[in-house]
Amino acid sequence: MGECKLDHSAEDVQKKLAEQAPFLPQQQAEQLRAWLKVERSQEELNELFHLLKKYDLATQEERKEREAKMALLLG
Repeated sequence: MGECKLDHSAEDVQKKLAEQAPFLPQQQAEQLRAWLKVERSQEELNELFHLLKKYDLATQEERKEREAKMALLLG
């Protein structure tokens, strides 16, 4: 994924998660919603936004890679 120079707000990330949640594993979507309830750094918000961006269009292999990165972000 290319680097984006835009900073994404927590609200932007929550909207993107809401759009992509139907395509994510249910448990991971729930964990991400809970994770976003705590204030996060700009770097973390940007990273999650880009992992979620066009998730629905990603191949199975790409989805697995993104899910693994999201899991790392969740700790």
